[in-house]
Amino acid sequence: MINIHNKTLQDLEFNTVLEQVSELCITPLGHAKVLEISPFKIKDDLVLSLQYVNEYLSSFYNDNRIPNHGFDDINKELKFIRIENTFLEVHSLKKLVSISLTTNEIVKFLKKFEDYYPNLNSYACHIEVTKEIIEKVDNIVDRFGDIKDDASALLLSTRQTINKLKGKINQSFASALNTYHQLDYLDDIRESVVDNKRVLAVKAMHRRKVIGAIMGSSKTGSIVYIEPETTLQYSRELNNLEFEEQEEIVRILKEVTNFIRPFLPLLIKYQSFLVELDVIAAKAKYAKSMNAILPKITEERSMLLRDAYHPLLYLSNLEKKEKTYPQTIELKQDSRIIVISGPNAGGKSITLKTVGLLQVMVQSGFLIPVHERSKIFLFDRILSDIGDNQSIENHLSTYSYRLKQMNYFIKKCNKNTLFLIDEFGTGSDPELGGALAETFLEVFYEREAFGIITTHYSNLKLLANELPYMENANMLFDERSLEPIYKLVIGQAGSSFTFEVAQKNGIPYSLINKSKKKIERGKVRFDATIAKLQKERSKLEKTGESLKLNEKKKLAEADKLEAINEKVQKKLENYQELYDSNQRLIYLGQKVNDLAEKFFDNKQKKELMSDLFKLVQIENSKRKKVSVKQKKQTKAKELQVKKEADIKVEVIRKKKKEAKKKAVIPEKIKPVLKIGDRVRMHDGRAVGSIDKLEKGKAVVNYGIFTTNVNIEMLEFVEAEK
Repeated sequence: MINIHNKTLQDLEFNTVLEQVSELCITPLGHAKVLEISPFKIKDDLVLSLQYVNEYLSSFYNDNRIPNHGFDDINKELKFIRIENTFLEVHSLKKLVSISLTTNEIVKFLKKFEDYYPNLNSYACHIEVTKEIIEKVDNIVDRFGDIKDDASALLLSTRQTINKLKGKINQSFASALNTYHQLDYLDDIRESVVDNKRVLAVKAMHRRKVIGAIMGSSKTGSIVYIEPETTLQYSRELNNLEFEEQEEIVRILKEVTNFIRPFLPLLIKYQSFLVELDVIAAKAKYAKSMNAILPKITEERSMLLRDAYHPLLYLSNLEKKEKTYPQTIELKQDSRIIVISGPNAGGKSITLKTVGLLQVMVQSGFLIPVHERSKIFLFDRILSDIGDNQSIENHLSTYSYRLKQMNYFIKKCNKNTLFLIDEFGTGSDPELGGALAETFLEVFYEREAFGIITTHYSNLKLLANELPYMENANMLFDERSLEPIYKLVIGQAGSSFTFEVAQKNGIPYSLINKSKKKIERGKVRFDATIAKLQKERSKLEKTGESLKLNEKKKLAEADKLEAINEKVQKKLENYQELYDSNQRLIYLGQKVNDLAEKFFDNKQKKELMSDLFKLVQIENSKRKKVSVKQKKQTKAKELQVKKEADIKVEVIRKKKKEAKKKAVIPEKIKPVLKIGDRVRMHDGRAVGSIDKLEKGKAVVNYGIFTTNVNIEMLEFVEAEK
């Protein structure tokens, strides 16, 4: 039995999620029901609910969209039906017809597309599809919402009599109007309407001359409104008939209501079904808004949230067009508890809340914004202690409250429990409170509970490092800017960067140094070591990201080169085909030339024709029969390749011509040799100095010997020093 305390839901802001989802409902009843959602107590019911939402979400991405489920609340009508001898008005009957039509349509649709929506169809197939209510109401009510004339024989005859009587009234009134108008008894407006009755507008001075009932007068008193006597008689008769008509309508409505009364349980079921569908649709819309999915529900005691977003933060940042940083966190048998440390405002609490809220959402039938390879284990209890919980009413301090919470945790904590504690151990003396927090953590550990805590206490970080099934984690911080990176790293405790952050915020270095002297040297060194390791970790992360980026670039370049290689290969194949074709034509030309030369010598026409025929036959035997279309395509391809080759050949020819024109070997500027300059011969390695220059020749001294050499054969090495 799953049981999650309301305090946990409050800590994780689950009510805010419900409010956001309720706004997506299209019916007031659906809106109210969403606000009442709480975690499921039975696992099978939860799994089914998740499947319903997942299937409805899939309808947004296929062509078989589930029909609209909107309806008007019929709770008032249901109450009336329960009371004997009552009847429903026409508008109420129309509401019942509407809800019946909507339900029937959706049930039929889900049955038709069972392959797409198997679970929703399984849920809907128990609802009876009936047209009896629809047909009964349609037989007596027209499309304008009025009772039909043929609803009963009595109503039909009554309305026919009424229509005849109305004709007589109009006729008698018209007659009286003409008569009194000719006598000049009427005002310029001639007639008016009082109490839905046509009356004569009689001048006040002539009111005694007109026979009829006075119905009123104008504000000035100059006009008196009179209903003629003949019309009056017919009006009384009309009133009687209209009363009879109304009585017959009430009788008909009572009859229809009595017919509908046995369908009361079905109508209740219709409304419940549509309300539930409205809730499912709202959950699906909410899931779509943040790209949520249904993670794998595992029986193993493990949880993996990959690229998980906090729903409220994600939607808020999406509206502000700001980036939201996802987190990846895993809890399993060999790493049941994670201790997150690091500086404030680094994202520790939001990571904690993300895990808790996503877990609660799943266990309440919501899809969550995580990677498709994520998996969830359903916990029996989720315990949380998040935020400052001072209670003025109960005279409890933060620490007192937290001790009370820890006592509750110890009572309820077991292997099927997930606990979430923010700033574990705070509120008391750091050493004493830290020691007590360590003891509590050991108890949770021994009971094999899963949990995540955030803390600044070093002893809790050390404990996590010592125990085999507990891990440290930290929120990365930029070592230069001291700004949070909002990335969780498992396996290493985080530094609080206390003094670094203080220095960044303008606290004098002398005060920071003084503070360092006041605490144990070992603690400073320990925190400094953690900070150093964290910086190294950050550098490695950046290096890893850089390598990944380079790898992507190399792969993209490789793909590009491969595509180019394919193009080049294809072109080479086309050029090879063109070359082979040209070689064949050259061969045929040579053959024809040989035949022409032979004919030139012997003048034998018969032999020539025979040889030509054989040549043609041999060539045709190599040909394959192709359609006219294929022939045209091949010809077009050959022409294209030839044209392309001709263009490229022409370009190469031009380049070669230009290169020949420009290919002028520049003369090497030879330095002017002087006596004392160090030189060597073009084909030698020995270096000597010039002793004498005379008529294009030089005497070169190599130390051991001298030689007389032509200046043209010498190469300058170094000037005289």
